[in-house]
Parts: sequence; structure tokens; C-alpha cells
Amino acid sequence: MQDDLFSLDGAEAPAAPAGRRRGVQAMPATPQDQALAAALQPQVHLGTSTWSYPGWEGLVWAGRYSEATLSRTGLPAYAAHPLLRAVGIDRGFYRPLAASEFQRHAEQVPRGFRFTVKAPSLVTDPLMRQEEGRSQGLNPLFLDATTALETFIEPAYEGLGATLGALVFQISPLPASMLSRMNEAFDRLHALLLACPRPPTGVLAVEVRDAAWLTPELVALLRDTGARYCLGLHPKLPPLAEQLPLLRALWPGPLVARWNLNRMHGPFGYETAEKKYGEFAEMLDPDPETRAGLARIIRGTAGAGQEAFITISNKAEGSAPLSVRALAEAIVGG
Repeated sequence: MQDDLFSLDGAEAPAAPAGRRRGVQAMPATPQDQALAAALQPQVHLGTSTWSYPGWEGLVWAGRYSEATLSRTGLPAYAAHPLLRAVGIDRGFYRPLAASEFQRHAEQVPRGFRFTVKAPSLVTDPLMRQEEGRSQGLNPLFLDATTALETFIEPAYEGLGATLGALVFQISPLPASMLSRMNEAFDRLHALLLACPRPPTGVLAVEVRDAAWLTPELVALLRDTGARYCLGLHPKLPPLAEQLPLLRALWPGPLVARWNLNRMHGPFGYETAEKKYGEFAEMLDPDPETRAGLARIIRGTAGAGQEAFITISNKAEGSAPLSVRALAEAIVGG
């Protein structure tokens, strides 16, 4: 098996008259996308890292809308796309979200849709930072269990309910002083995960930005706590193939993956990618090798009856909705 796997409460509002439809309108699904979605296993939840991009006109949106409008009211139209069965809520990384905010999102999506949510940097960044990102010293709340429960776990469990897919502790790069004492970092993470009750649905996952985490000690820690490793497709980490041994060691179980940035841009290439990809309407830098490897893992995971939660950034290939479509084709075609 491992070789196969890894070689508005209340009544509905009346419809607006023709020509005066309200809100963000979804791009009608093509027969091809409908057929592709029908061929995907129900355990496969593909989506993008967020949903507020005006450049997705003609891909996700049936018209031109501002980023603010899409952020505020675009989620139902996004979730109407047959291939988009998940989405990330990355803004929680910058500011903890209340249960009511999570609930508002959950009420806008259909049954079977799942959210992947990043924990607040208040908990996952080892450094305190100024507004522009400069360090202000060590963060005393780094991997603090009480803070994580109060600002992230409890609000997400309460607000998301059955739409919870993966809650991800994405641990920011560690300073040299911590990298030289990894045992302390592992102990902190272990205590944090042990303090977290099991989610009502979905999983807890850990994503890292330092290869120093990728050791048997992390495997043992995740096994002991029931958390999953989040496959981080980012140039700061080894390529997908080199992360597979860790996934094998944790098999069987759900898959969590976040395809963040094309390796061609390097570990600090977010701004370069954003400038190159413009409005994120085209796939400018296809990465079929990564896509094929990811598709194979997803097929094996879903084939074993396990759920797969996959989110893709625009900065992976140029346009996240097109990457989702191409990945779905690779999963089905494989």
C-alpha cells in the first residue's frame, strides 16, 4: 500500500429580477468541470489559499468585482464551483478570528465543503515583529498551549463545526538560537498538541519552514498526539519527493497539503511571483512534476478511504483555480 501511495438563518431571500441579480455571481460551470468533479472521490477537497482575487473573472466569477467585495461576499460564488471543495483562511495568521467569524464563513458554503485555517502568528512565530515584519525579540507566547486554545482551537471548533477541514500550525522559521536547541522546540510543540482536544471533524496539522524539523522525532510526536504532517510545498523545504518518507512513516491517515510557492522563485520569492503573475488569471509557470507527485499521493490517500485537504496558492503556477483544475485532471487521469 505504501509503495502504491508514495512510488442566513431563515427563509431564502426572493430571487432578484433578471438583469438585477444581487451579489457576486459565480461563473457557470462547464460540462468538463462538472464531469471532472463527479469523477473525484468525495474524500478529495481541493481549493485555493483564499478567494478574493478580481483576476479570477471568467474562471470563478461571472463579472468584475473589487477585492473588498469578493472578500466580504464572494465565498458563496467561489464554493459554487464544482472543483472548489475547500479554501484556506490565511488571514487568521495575522489576527485571531472569533467563533462568529468562522461561523459566518461556514454558513456560506455547501455540505461537504471544508476550510483549512492557519493558526495565528501570535502562537506560531518564534519572534515578535513590528508592522513591517522586523523582529522585536523572542515571542514569549510561541507554541503556548493556553493561547492556542483560546485564540484558535476553541473559536474554530465552535464556529466551523462540520466544515472544519484542517487547522494548521504553520511554524515560522526559527532563529539560530532555537535551531541549535531543537529539543526545546519539539517539547513545546508536543505539549501544545497534547493540550488540544480532538477536532469535531477534520484534523490538526503541523507545517514547518525549517528542514531541521523533518526528523524521526517529529514523526513520533505526531503519532503520539494524533496530529498530521502538513506537506509544505515551499522552496524553504526539500522538494516533495524528499518529504515522502515522513508521510510514509505516518501512513495511514488523512493528507494535508499546502502548495505555497513555485520552487523557481526561491525561498524568498513571494514578491517576485506576485509581480510576475499579475492578476493570477493564467498559468504562467506550470510545474507538472510537483502536480503529478501530489496527484499520486491524493489518489492513494482517497483510495484508502482517507480524506485529503489540499489548498493551492496563486504563486504555485500563476493561477490557483487553473492549478486546481490541472491537479484534478492529474488525479482522475492517473
